[in-house]
Amino acid sequence: MSHTAEILAVGTELLLGNIVNTNAQTISQSLSALGINVFWHTVVGDNPERLKEALDIARRRADIIITTGGLGPTYDDLTKQTICEAFGQRLVLHPEILEDIRVFYETSLHLPMPENNAQQAELPENGVIFDNPVGTAPGCAFESGGVHVLMLPGPPHEMSTMLRRHAEPYLRKLSHEVIVSRDIMTFGLGESSVEELLRDKMTRMTNPTLATYAKPFEVRLRATAKAAAEEEALAMLAPVEEMVRDILGDIVYGVDVSGLAEACLGLLKDKGLTLATAESCTGGLAAGKLTAIPGASAVYRGGVVSYWTSVKGDVLQVPQEILDTYGPVSEQCARAMAEGVRRITGADIGVSVTGAAGPDPDERGVPVGVVYIGLAAPNGAYCRSLDMGRRRRDRIQGLAANHAFDVVRRYLSDLPI
Repeated sequence: MSHTAEILAVGTELLLGNIVNTNAQTISQSLSALGINVFWHTVVGDNPERLKEALDIARRRADIIITTGGLGPTYDDLTKQTICEAFGQRLVLHPEILEDIRVFYETSLHLPMPENNAQQAELPENGVIFDNPVGTAPGCAFESGGVHVLMLPGPPHEMSTMLRRHAEPYLRKLSHEVIVSRDIMTFGLGESSVEELLRDKMTRMTNPTLATYAKPFEVRLRATAKAAAEEEALAMLAPVEEMVRDILGDIVYGVDVSGLAEACLGLLKDKGLTLATAESCTGGLAAGKLTAIPGASAVYRGGVVSYWTSVKGDVLQVPQEILDTYGPVSEQCARAMAEGVRRITGADIGVSVTGAAGPDPDERGVPVGVVYIGLAAPNGAYCRSLDMGRRRRDRIQGLAANHAFDVVRRYLSDLPI
């Protein structure tokens, strides 16, 4: 049987934008792995009447409702009481839960338990209790009229712990299917162009499915299959990945990787090569992306942020003649920067970025959006010239960093730069 779930987050602070609803993302990922369809995310404030309205809607369209938040001891923590009233569930005091809460206060907080915490030990009479080892609010689950309701705490650490320890085993018994997804990563075409190339295939697919998602500076294709077992789902996804590669060609740079930086590091490790970066307009963004990945030190030697023209000359040893004749934003300078950082770090490959990120042209009048990516390797130096137009500064910087990784990726893969 295929199940449909709605995630209902309770908390006025979510509606006010004071905090981000990360719980919904975590639960959705968990349910997807269990083969449970998540069709709706709902957020409602700490208001019993509006919560009842949301529950009435949810129970008509989903057979699993998972709520987060509102299980605390304060006056506005009314999720449990409201849900039990809406589903005709009687709340009863569980002395063993009350004792657990009292012990938690005394041993973990070194405080006596406030009396209002006693309401946290009131749970549905015929429900399943989820203990909370990292907080005072236990969760619970019950079934009523064919609808399974699971109540989890709002603090993300408490919620994720309870989800893993209790909610997932409870839900696993309800589902006999798994949903497996693979992320096919691309760089070089916009979302609309990718979608146009694949539209005929995507619109005919039911299981597996394929959808495009625009990420910052690149496009992700998510292929998803539902099957009785993970191995079966993966076998269904293999021809989808092959089809995408056949149609999109070398703009596909990886599957289930976090981004171009990770793809580059993987290629460098495979080939036993090292990399260094020389950055101007990106201000160390490329280096930051690389070093954020565990294990980067195995292949990344270091970098230079040569924001001033004098640093390009004094540190990277870009010839003064190039700086005077062509300027710091030029193909000649990009090549020399890559060669310089390769030389001074001893890396096998040097990659550089120089450009005008805006909001104004550079001192020589180079227009905003003009960027050069240089690459130096044992067999020579290369350059990619870009004109991104008058985009936002952060967009130009992000795209430039990704182009630097793409140049490295293509060089390592023997593809045209």
